[in-house]
Amino acid sequence: MRSFFKNVLANIVAIIILCVLFFVFFIITLVFSSMGNDKSVTVKKNTVLTINLKTHIIDSPTEEETGLFGIGGQNKSVLLYDVLEAIQKAKTDDNIKGISIEADDLNAGLTQIDDIRNAIDDFKKSGKFVYAYGNGVSQSSYYLGSVADQYYLNPAGGIELKGLSTEVTFFKDFADKYGIGIEVIRHGKFKSAVEPFLRNDISPENKEQLSTLLNDLWKNTSGKMASSRKIDTAQFRMVVDSLYGMIPELSLKYKLADKLAQKTEYENMIKSKLQLKDKEKLNKISLAGYINSYADDDKSGEKVAVLYASGSINSGDGYNDIYSEKYIKYIKKLQDDEKVKAVVLRINSPGGSANASDEILFELQQLKKKKPLIVSFGDYAASGGYYIAMAADKIYSESNTLTGSIGVFGVIPYFKDIANKNGIRSDIVATNANSMYYSGLNGVTPYGLNMMTRGVEGTYKRFVHFVTQNRKQTFEQIDNVGGGRVWSGVRAKEIGLVDQLGTINDAVKFAAQKAGLKSYHVDSYPKRMSPFEQLFNDLNEEDVSARIIKNKIGKANYEILEQITDKKLQSDIKMTMPYQIRID
Repeated sequence: MRSFFKNVLANIVAIIILCVLFFVFFIITLVFSSMGNDKSVTVKKNTVLTINLKTHIIDSPTEEETGLFGIGGQNKSVLLYDVLEAIQKAKTDDNIKGISIEADDLNAGLTQIDDIRNAIDDFKKSGKFVYAYGNGVSQSSYYLGSVADQYYLNPAGGIELKGLSTEVTFFKDFADKYGIGIEVIRHGKFKSAVEPFLRNDISPENKEQLSTLLNDLWKNTSGKMASSRKIDTAQFRMVVDSLYGMIPELSLKYKLADKLAQKTEYENMIKSKLQLKDKEKLNKISLAGYINSYADDDKSGEKVAVLYASGSINSGDGYNDIYSEKYIKYIKKLQDDEKVKAVVLRINSPGGSANASDEILFELQQLKKKKPLIVSFGDYAASGGYYIAMAADKIYSESNTLTGSIGVFGVIPYFKDIANKNGIRSDIVATNANSMYYSGLNGVTPYGLNMMTRGVEGTYKRFVHFVTQNRKQTFEQIDNVGGGRVWSGVRAKEIGLVDQLGTINDAVKFAAQKAGLKSYHVDSYPKRMSPFEQLFNDLNEEDVSARIIKNKIGKANYEILEQITDKKLQSDIKMTMPYQIRID
């Protein structure tokens, strides 16, 4: 028996030692990985700046999905602002001879692609070449690649050029069938986030706004593609309608591509362009690598801070998305930092909690009293995302931004019918008339519904009030373009919801100008997590589970699941946009 316990103890000790050694090895690997990422890169002569699949372009540091599950991955996340700055620097860098776009499936939002495309178009003024190569090319990737001087397509490849569409799913019959009751309170006939629970088909108002939005976005993107490829607008529409891009020979015939070639042939053509000998190596550098090559430049002195607000707006404390407690700390820190002379708030959010949005807006208003506050819109700045912009001195929007959605709603699910069908009922004992104004089994009382409706109406009036102050319009004027309606950036400029169309770079330049800065550098907030912070952040049980589910079902499906299951997203009055549009 003594021998048995001795062996068991020895095994336990061995397991503990192995665990410790594994942890130490993991930490050392993490440290060296971090050090490796910080090594400066030297740009050689005759180098080609390459945009490829390994580059994940993000709007905010909080969008970076690394940490425990990202270590050792191939993709390197880079901020949009850094990408635009890199392309601008490359324009005058003698070592950079051209740009090669080699992304079949670009990981970036529509406004991000638009900004990068415009930056590359400006790069071409230097006289340097821009070439693109595709294999199985997504529509978003072709939108970027079409800006190139020459577009090369694999002989067995294709271009998924199809236009834009959206599909709205309805749940009313499903809820009725299974006895799920849903009380909906909303202000605004265009506030269609709740339509799937109320109807079995799309409302005329929602169909109108979706049609207008899609046509605005497609007019802008298709017009640029047709112009770059020197294709007549009517013919380009015919090519898209016919899906000719899927067939390589038809892509060539209708000028979507200039030549069919294998990747090696494409690279040999670039070598010939650079007058390199056959045995000489083609020097290519990624966006991330190029950004790293000058990352250690002096950044002392006065600053323009870019505060990124990306994701849904929630109460509480958290790193990913926009959490009110965390963002109030960021805002106060920027307010007190004497080196920060101006702040650009970069919003890429469809909204969320009305209460959290209001808390953030108040703190931004205090910040504005001390230093210039300029707002820049990304893919989305709608509902709560638009609400927090109302502290701005000036608002810049991208042409393809989805914005507005000035409206408020609340969704109250209950399960009385399904409970009764399965022999479940309840009795209520209470001290006051409305102690149980809402129950998951019995729904909401008439008086409770009345008070919640008043809350929604009051929140809407408060929303419009702040918009009237910032946009210098009457309540009636804002109410006419509000009602939950979503607008493109172009339309928002026409109706006065934004001040100017422009990029994040334009917003930064204006902020510096307003602060009277001649020399400054740009600093980003929130700061990127260190590898150690990412490690311990990922060890959170909920986060681990969420990542596993997200990897299994995909990001888009996970966002739908989160809306249904996350209690903190259902707990209060909402200012959120009903959908997202991607140029897939």
